[in-house]
Amino acid sequence: MRHRLDSFSPQVYMADMSMYSEPLFPFMKMHGLGNDFVVVDARSNRLEITPALARGIAHRQFGVGFDQLALIEQGTGDAHLTFYNADGSTSAACGNATRCIARHLMQESGKTDLHLTTDRGDLFACDVGNGLTSVNMGQPQLDWRDIPLREETDTLELPIEGAPTATGMGNPHCTFFVEDADLIPLSEFGPRYEHHPLYPQRTNVQVAHLVGPNHIRMRVWERGVGVTLASGSSSCATAVSATRRGLTGRKVQIDLDGGTLWIDWRDDGVWMTGPTMHVFTGSFTAAFLESL
Repeated sequence: MRHRLDSFSPQVYMADMSMYSEPLFPFMKMHGLGNDFVVVDARSNRLEITPALARGIAHRQFGVGFDQLALIEQGTGDAHLTFYNADGSTSAACGNATRCIARHLMQESGKTDLHLTTDRGDLFACDVGNGLTSVNMGQPQLDWRDIPLREETDTLELPIEGAPTATGMGNPHCTFFVEDADLIPLSEFGPRYEHHPLYPQRTNVQVAHLVGPNHIRMRVWERGVGVTLASGSSSCATAVSATRRGLTGRKVQIDLDGGTLWIDWRDDGVWMTGPTMHVFTGSFTAAFLESL
């Protein structure tokens, strides 16, 4: 028998949690265009994230499943964010997770503007209406040392087949402009370049083509994750690369597998705008955490 949504009672389900005698550790499941995240609010519930724990939570059968895990901590601004990839490695930036968390914190606090800190630096977020959240991802890193690359080279056209463009957005990116992004076998193409020797810290890989003026179709292979439905920092890197190559202006619409983001490279940084979704709130049991 199908249950009607309007018959759902959160109080009933919360009462059922009393059957657990062991402590529970809350988390939130969120996504930005299908780029999905487990978010742990460590401001009140301290949870030490190890690579093994991150990998365990990321497992889509034995854990919860995520593209990235994000930790909310106390910071000098409204909060400090730390990001982990599905393979347990860390990342200084995650644009879609930042937007999701910003939306959550704005709803929590009633604010419409936030100051967030990350290992990438200070990020600013705002509510732009119609359910959309914008985050300033900061200025792109265009010098080979900052991306970083292993050796000095022209970051606009790398000495790699296809002449991709290198960009840093707090994490490294390699953007290929192709005839049709949908025809690229990304599960084979992505790992080949993620581990390219020119990138000592590995790289995110994007394939993109122009749909029209200031309109790009893009697909992404994320470092330490694999094929994802969307990536905020990859979208920023692709927009910056297209602007540098004279393919678009500074305001670009990017269509990803999971939906659309709008990127605006301004004087104060690269602004990324799009929708977010808080899917559910759950809890890790102590038994699960101890098993990892």
